[in-house]
This record gives sequence, structure tokens and C-alpha cells, in this order.
Amino acid sequence: MRILLLGTGGREHALALALTADPSVTELVCAPGNPGMAAVARCVPVDLTDNDAVAALAVELGVDLVVVGPEAPLVNGVADAVRAKGLAVFGPSKAAALLEGSKAFAKDVMTAAGVPTSRSFNCVTPEEAAAALDAFGPPYVVKDDGLAAGKGVVVTNDRDEALAHAAACERVVIEEYLDGPEVSLFVVSDGETAVPLLPAQDFKRVGDGDEGPNTGGMGAYTPLPWAPEGLVGEIMAKVAEPTLAEMRKRGTPFTGVLYCGLALTKTGIRVIEFNCRFGDPEIQAVLTLLETPFGQLVRAAATGRLDEVELTWRDGNAVGVVIAAENYPDTPVTGRVIEGADGVDGVLHAGTSRDAEGRLISSGGRVLCCTASGADLAEAREKAYALVDGVRLAGSQHRTDIALNALNGTVRVS
Repeated sequence: MRILLLGTGGREHALALALTADPSVTELVCAPGNPGMAAVARCVPVDLTDNDAVAALAVELGVDLVVVGPEAPLVNGVADAVRAKGLAVFGPSKAAALLEGSKAFAKDVMTAAGVPTSRSFNCVTPEEAAAALDAFGPPYVVKDDGLAAGKGVVVTNDRDEALAHAAACERVVIEEYLDGPEVSLFVVSDGETAVPLLPAQDFKRVGDGDEGPNTGGMGAYTPLPWAPEGLVGEIMAKVAEPTLAEMRKRGTPFTGVLYCGLALTKTGIRVIEFNCRFGDPEIQAVLTLLETPFGQLVRAAATGRLDEVELTWRDGNAVGVVIAAENYPDTPVTGRVIEGADGVDGVLHAGTSRDAEGRLISSGGRVLCCTASGADLAEAREKAYALVDGVRLAGSQHRTDIALNALNGTVRVS
């Protein structure tokens, strides 16, 4: 099986490693790829915003399957362009990808499907935003309605900051704040059948103790030792299955992976958001424990044969810790030389590139994700942080408390 994988980040590096580990995958081509992906696959240039160019590349390469990593091409309709060429694609159509492309659309789907989520208001004017903030009170949750690369959400007790974020966006969704621990669940779907992966938890705030601004994610771990028994089954029954059924009802069946971001509140499960692709950095940890050949899984989802796949998992735990550039999540400092990351198992490239001399340098906000598995959570943490300690990047930052509360048994579900 020949596969074309689209993307450049840490998520795509993790997908590339999982695909090349599948014996049924005879060739993997990554476009555009990154230095980490180039170590395991052939990388070719392509403009991910140009649907016709992507589709033409897939035809030229003669691939059996296209796997789309990032959200922007999916929301832009790249899967439709490739399918129009008669090729299998792992990723939703443009119409289905609106579940991530528009938070207002996702709320409408959830309402129609009876999916539990927070109360919210769609706001365009400053007056509407102010009224919505006052209706809920602090903490204020303000979300850019469109794509924002993981940086479109502000959670703050400062009303002026909340209003400023609303004013900077064309349209926002303002929600009530959801208490309780958060859970990420990836649900792979072929449009009819759906199967869940292991639940994970990520860390959005930039600093230890969940301090500082929101980011695209500073680390993650799986599975969740504190999760209530039957949690995944409950999420499937109350969230994933009704949402996928509603999408079928609308004539836009969802094929690919539906990311369910949830809060376990005092009143039960509530959906925070949907994404139409694998979440970063959770998928780095989750794929570390997947035993089922990943290429066969995504191929089955893309061709309507997901009911033929049975997922199996390795025992133990996995932890991923993100190394971010100086000044992230504001304007990150880039172009700095990275040492200790080239060819190191478990060090996944996200924001990296090569300079004119061939040296590995930083090129984004989240630069690397150090991911490891262990017999238990303590061992997985120890191995992940040992990888972090082996990397040298001037001015870099990382959280030191990824999975620490879970290890200490202090995560509480009301």
C-alpha cells in the first residue's frame, strides 16, 4: 500500500512513524513533511492550500490512500478534490469538516443531536459579546468561530481581555465555563461504523499548574488512571454516535477522525469542542500504545470497511512533553539551532527545519514533542522527561508537570 501523508507538524511525524511501522505500507510519501518525517519517508513539496495541486500530486504518485493531517486543508476541501480523482482519503469532506471549521455549526449539530455541551451565544458585535459575557460571568470563555491553529480560545477572569479577544475576531462563540477534568477522545469513523482510540488528557496552558495563556497543547498522557469505569462507552453513546448520526442525516457523513474534547463536570459529560483531525500532542502519546497496524486502520476507515478492524493496545502508559520556542505562544523566537533531537527515538519534530548548512533549527512555536511509554505512568514520565533533558535549544520552555496530578492521584471527577 502506497500512502501520501499531508502535513508538517508533530502530529504528522507521529502518523508517519505509525504508518511506516505497518508492514502493509510499502511506501510513504510526506508532503511537505519536516526533517523528522524525512528520516523515515520521502518528502516532496506541495502547497497544502492548493487543492488541485494536492490532488494532482496524489495522482502522479499513484498512491492507494491519502491521509490528511492538518485541519486547514480539510476545511478547505482537499479531501473532496482528491476523492474526485477516484482515490481513497482518510479525512472528512469540506462539509463535514465544518465541525471544526465553525464552532457555531458544531453547536448547531450538537443541539440537533441532543449532545450535552455548554450553553453559548454566537456574537458578531461588541454589544452582543458584552451581553453574553455578563450573562455567564467569569471565568469568561471566548472562542474564535473559525480556525485559529489552537490559539483562538481565551479563558480569563478579566472582562476587558475577553472583550478584546472578541473584538479581534470576526465572529465568536461565548460559552459558560465548564468545570472538571478534561478528556480527549479520538473516534475513527468510516461514515457508518465508529471505533474509539484510548482516551487521553492534554495540557493547554503554557505554564506549570495550568498558568498562563492557552496554547496548542504542551503535553499529554494516556490512558487515564482516574477515568470512571465505562467512560469511553458513555462518550460514544452520548456524544460520538449521535453526532455522526446527525451528520449522516444531513447528507454529509463524517469519514476520518472525530476529536471529542470534553469536560467531566459535576452534571456529567459536556463537549468543549470537536476537531476533524487527530489532536496534537495527544495523538503522539496514543499512537505509542496502538498495536493494531495503523495503515490498515486508516485504510479501512477511508474505504468503508472499519467493521473489519479490531483495535488492540500495548499494556502500559505513554506521556508526551512539548518543547516550545522562547516567547511561545506569542511571537516565538525561531531560527535557533537544535541539538540532541536528530534521529532520537521518541523525539517528534513539529516546528523544525534545516538551515543552509543542514543544521536542525527551530521554525515554529511548538518545536518538538518528547514521547515515551512505560510499564506505568511513573516510568513513562521519567522516560519522556529524560528525552527532554537530552535536547538543547536556547530559550526553550516546557512544562514540568505533565501527568503529575494523575501520577499523584489528585485528579478528581465530581
